[in-house]
Amino acid sequence: MAANKDIPAYVLGVGMTKFIKPRGQRDYTDMGYEAGVKAMLDAQITYDDVQHGVACYAYGDSTCGQRVFYQFGLSSIPIINTANACATGSVGLYIARTLVTSGKADCVLVIGFEKMKPGSIKSIWDDRESSSGRFKAKMEELCGLDPNSPLNAQYFGNAGREYMEKYGATAEDFAEIGRISHKHSQNNPYAQFRKEYSLKEIVEAPTIYAPLTKLQCSPTSDGSAAAVIVSQTFLNARAHLKQQAILMAGQRFLTDSPSVFGRSAIDLVGYGMSQKAAQGALQEAGVTPKDVRVCEVHDCFSTNELLLIDALGFSDKGKAHELVRRGDITYGGKVVVVNPSGGLISKGHPIGATGLAQCAELTWHLRGWANNRLVDNTRVALQHNLGLGGAVVVNVYKRADGQANTKVTNETIVQNSWFNYNPAVEARGITDSDAEKVRSKTTKNDFAFGGTRERIQANL
Repeated sequence: MAANKDIPAYVLGVGMTKFIKPRGQRDYTDMGYEAGVKAMLDAQITYDDVQHGVACYAYGDSTCGQRVFYQFGLSSIPIINTANACATGSVGLYIARTLVTSGKADCVLVIGFEKMKPGSIKSIWDDRESSSGRFKAKMEELCGLDPNSPLNAQYFGNAGREYMEKYGATAEDFAEIGRISHKHSQNNPYAQFRKEYSLKEIVEAPTIYAPLTKLQCSPTSDGSAAAVIVSQTFLNARAHLKQQAILMAGQRFLTDSPSVFGRSAIDLVGYGMSQKAAQGALQEAGVTPKDVRVCEVHDCFSTNELLLIDALGFSDKGKAHELVRRGDITYGGKVVVVNPSGGLISKGHPIGATGLAQCAELTWHLRGWANNRLVDNTRVALQHNLGLGGAVVVNVYKRADGQANTKVTNETIVQNSWFNYNPAVEARGITDSDAEKVRSKTTKNDFAFGGTRERIQANL
């Protein structure tokens, strides 16, 4: 069902932690709290303004959301906990927008967080059939299984091989995507990896599953990101914030169609549902792919980014590698800047936080706050987040004022925000005084913290 266009939904605030290697250095309680505080500071609200909470995570117990949200206050609001594989964070955005556009809530806080284990993603459930078991069986039928390679790398590596066979892409095209991702990450203070590599270094990195080398694969990560989603009524009451509000102009959340279990490794990794979701979200927003200047897409592997350039309509079918070769997916290109954050490959991939981190990056671009990596003259931005098994969410964003973005100085941001720095270009922790600005004024309870406050201060 399409959203009620009579009640628009806006991203009013965003916040993130740094994405880091999963080494047990931080707990989800601390990371979720930090990201939530930052999002509320950005929206210039307190927790008393929040009418609904959504928590997004793939690894954790049933009420981890309450454990994080109770630190802001015990206000009795409903809190939904959701998991949809790697699309989990964006499903949270879907829930929030649906609540707002349906008139059920005027202000929703969405927080995604993940505390992961090192190494490739694995299921922790060994006493039941895997939810992706039929996908594994289909891949084995189509391509065979390599017991020495991570399963996810095989899904997307096989899809890349099929694209090469059908359309003439080469392993170097995928490596070039990895090179661009690592180059972009240098300007993102939240990225897990911020080192630039040459194409030769990308190609010669250890092979994970051909054509994918290590530097073309997203890592497991710990981290959190959050967003405050509000209604037109809520925004109208805060007219001074309209210049930073970002309209969620189009959205689609879909699952797979019958083609997923057909005869194609490309279809097996969600090409069809990504294509359909993009078409629906763009149509609702009243734009075409040509209107999109910047996007954040689910580049869990470089092969998937190339598939998505095709599926999302940025290239003619089978021609995505030609855009890569022409330099049309990075700064100075003629089509669209893909993953200015560094994407999952460099920024990191804490599953529940990924979709919300994409939202934060595009929000900062549309506002003009990402002034060290700005894709200027942007009116429309697109976000794509995919989970095998399967789920896909595509969001199309516009500025609330309908204008193109322009670069905003750090000094202007400090003058008009609750931050004393520009959070788009500097990743700081939070202080007690930051938190006290946004915690509930009537229902806060320090017992809910446990050791969170002390760990956060130690982390500073």
